Amino acid sequence: MDLHFNHPTLIHVLRPARHSAAADLVALGGEHSVEVIQVTDTACRLLATFHIGTRITALAWSSRSVSPSTSDEWVIELAAASADFGLHLLTKSSQEQEDIFPFGGGLSGHHGKVNDIVFCGGWDEDSSRYVATVSDDKMLMVWDLHPTIDIHSVGHSPEPAPGADFEMTPMPPPRPQPTAYVIPFPHPLTTIRAHPATSKEFLVADCRGSVFLTDWRSDPDEADSEGVLRHSSLIELIEPSTLATACMSTMKQWSASIDWRVDAIDIVGGVYGNKFVIWDISKLRGGVPDKIGNSFVEGGRLFRWCQTHPEYFAISSQASNKGALLHVHNSNYVQSPPTSFTVRTKPHFIRDFDFLALSGIPRIAAAVGQTAYIFRMGEDT
Repeated sequence: MDLHFNHPTLIHVLRPARHSAAADLVALGGEHSVEVIQVTDTACRLLATFHIGTRITALAWSSRSVSPSTSDEWVIELAAASADFGLHLLTKSSQEQEDIFPFGGGLSGHHGKVNDIVFCGGWDEDSSRYVATVSDDKMLMVWDLHPTIDIHSVGHSPEPAPGADFEMTPMPPPRPQPTAYVIPFPHPLTTIRAHPATSKEFLVADCRGSVFLTDWRSDPDEADSEGVLRHSSLIELIEPSTLATACMSTMKQWSASIDWRVDAIDIVGGVYGNKFVIWDISKLRGGVPDKIGNSFVEGGRLFRWCQTHPEYFAISSQASNKGALLHVHNSNYVQSPPTSFTVRTKPHFIRDFDFLALSGIPRIAAAVGQTAYIFRMGEDT
């Protein structure tokens, strides 16, 4: 094992930054806080700690993030979802300390567990302005972090505090609360992904084996008589066996995890139970997968494409009876046996993992218990 870093609590979410300017940064979400570390060849350095107060359920990096290894004017910016359905924008820079900006709570936000979060795709300035969340409440919400109008303060002038000293320097105005654009779905949502080649579409997966290519920038006035947006799903992909099992009401608690291949906007991969699937959107064939292969007998948990060598993908095990296992596959040879990595022996299992975007031999970061392990794919552990 190359490197490891110990978090104060169990690590529930692990998310490396995918932008080249911050490729050595990894965020770890625990029971009550988020820690950001910088990965070098020899160590993991703690850069920031954000105390949220409740368990972290999802993390996403903003394209504004810049690592200290890239510039002296470094910036950390990411969004976090917590178990109380709240959302938080976390920032720190070379000039400023940790700042937590809460949003999305109460009546205007989610009312179920937020399972995934992602910033908008593309390369323009909007890639750090819009962040999307999916939840057990069957809602996709796209949040504008920099709205032009503060809807909470329009028409209102805050009353001065009793005994206020008007000779003192006035406090800066509060930051406007982000506004949300909501798209409903028929079933709980498990995963959302953005792609650098598009800023108007998201990939959204639900718990029943369906994947939707969703255009959220279309005209919101185009709605049917019940107010449901007609344009929200451009393409629907399905995993037939999972969908059939769900329709027969014999659904097991399999994981439904998808990922979008970074170098090919038409390629989508996912794991459903003991099968992994790869769709090619350029040849839909009714939305069924282009390739299907065997994964863990006990079921796969998470699916991730490699960022630097995109023909590779990895799947983590759902169960702990064989330890914290990871299988790495080559998409060009899906029927070939995978390369297996045992991060820890049983009864441990991998709660979250992902590939780092660092150049050279691909590196994988995996969260097992309170520890984040970082190792090279070319070296068996």
